[in-house]
Amino acid sequence: MISGLHPSFILIAGALLIPFLKGKVKSCYILLLPLLALASLINIPEGNQFVANIINYQLVLGRIDRLSLIFAYIFLIISFIGILFAVKVEDDLQHASSLVYAGSATGVVLAGDLFSVYIFWELMAISSTFLILARRTDKSQAAAFRYIMMHVFGGLCLLGGIVLHTHNSGSSVLGLMELKDLSSYLIFAGIALNAAIFPLHPWLTDAYPEATFTGTVFLSAFTTKSAVYLMARIFPGADLLIILGALMAIIPAVYAAIENDLRRVISFSLISQGGFMMCGIGIGTALSINGAVSHAFCCVIYIALLFMATGSVLNETGKIKCTELGGLYRTMPITCAFCIIGALSISALPLFSGFISKSMVISASAHERMPLLWLALQFASASACFHSGVKVPYFTFFGKDSGIKAKEAPPNMLIAMGIAAVLCVIIGVFPKILYDLLPYPADYIPYTSFHVVSQMQVVLFGALAFFLLVLSGYSLEKPDTISLDTDWFYRKGGKIFFVVMDKGLNGINSFCNTIFAVKLSSVTGHISRIAPFLFALLLLLPFKILKGESKEARTLFKENLDTAIKTGSAPVGISAALAVFFLIIAYFLT
Repeated sequence: MISGLHPSFILIAGALLIPFLKGKVKSCYILLLPLLALASLINIPEGNQFVANIINYQLVLGRIDRLSLIFAYIFLIISFIGILFAVKVEDDLQHASSLVYAGSATGVVLAGDLFSVYIFWELMAISSTFLILARRTDKSQAAAFRYIMMHVFGGLCLLGGIVLHTHNSGSSVLGLMELKDLSSYLIFAGIALNAAIFPLHPWLTDAYPEATFTGTVFLSAFTTKSAVYLMARIFPGADLLIILGALMAIIPAVYAAIENDLRRVISFSLISQGGFMMCGIGIGTALSINGAVSHAFCCVIYIALLFMATGSVLNETGKIKCTELGGLYRTMPITCAFCIIGALSISALPLFSGFISKSMVISASAHERMPLLWLALQFASASACFHSGVKVPYFTFFGKDSGIKAKEAPPNMLIAMGIAAVLCVIIGVFPKILYDLLPYPADYIPYTSFHVVSQMQVVLFGALAFFLLVLSGYSLEKPDTISLDTDWFYRKGGKIFFVVMDKGLNGINSFCNTIFAVKLSSVTGHISRIAPFLFALLLLLPFKILKGESKEARTLFKENLDTAIKTGSAPVGISAALAVFFLIIAYFLT
């Protein structure tokens, strides 16, 4: 245990005070919290810190090493940038949710045991849901409901795997696992859902575009990247990640090319970039994992920059679709410039951050002699240039003039975008700054003639393909359409499951209710009411027959039986006589 405060605690506890503050004091306060958390993180020594023993398990809230530190650093940096971007928004719900979300994501990457991971994991899902609800539209409410349902399912998979793993191994330490039993596959599935790994990715493109224009900046940074961290921590070298990562890099890129909503385009791009990270973790070498981690670091910044640029446009114009925008470079030139820097970064153009990280993963696939994977990643890289590198800035700021006369973004938003843009350039020009933070010693040199020329070819190919389609008259400004994704299967499957359960189990329930609860109980009750009377008649009949009154006995039995069946009752005298009879027998038996 060390003196000082856990960075996550600073953000989460600090968020609770936001509703009690006003004006500039509140603005300064929420900007100060990420900086305090970052200062606290820098002063924490390596090793296990903030350790607590509960029952028979050890909770490690601070596992400080090079892998956890680099993710915690970027989470706190982007928290400050995101808060700066949103500081003028007068909505305590957004500010509090953003800080709790940032704090819980930081808690995930600093946790040293599985149960601590799960606690922060669920807090992250809950707090992020409020960033979608905060937009306060019917679509955002529906998207938030679907979002939390998916993450509850993923959380249950993770918890089930943790419980099984802890039971089987006797340890809850967060460490390496092999995909070999049910517990490991459940943990893998829970993490994969948060990472938006194909085919579990549609929740991201469904929810992120419906969040507030400031909330999307936070959403893009934490959930998927905390999952990347856990994959790198638990499943490095898992071959399954190579296959899933390649699919994750390629398929969403196709959807991004035909999408009309700009924030959905960037959301698909976010998933595609995650595919590079999964492939790097799946390859499992020092170079590939360094590439995956550095690409996660860079991706947080340039994806946030793209979301900030398009969010600024949405805030100023109220529009976000390719078919509704264009020509804004005249009235929003600074935002346009920042958007272009983000676009060049995601395109991995030399001298920008994406180049120095993406090339590491691609080089690792070549070093390990995986030609199909290398081709898949090159295709995904060209596609990123096509949809996010060219399509987003072109249809937003250039292309056909929409006639919208928007104002430039407010100063705080411009400063936030400026910080992100400067980071994209600094990291791209001076990669050693980032390489020195990576988990393994990095002697990789990105600026070789081969890397530069080959990547320039990929970028130019993607840009050329875009403009050839535009010049040929092919419309890339797709109107609103419904793009079928893998969620079709569980949406349809969910309906079928509901019908089967409703008609099947409820049908059985209704049948059993009719037979056992209604009819059987009615018959049993009726019999129980007339049973004493019937028994008394059966006892009296022999005496009547012995006296030669068999005809009268039959008539008496029939009349009284009919009366009992119709009324459900019997003459009091007969019941009383029967009671006396049993009392006499009981007396002699005792």
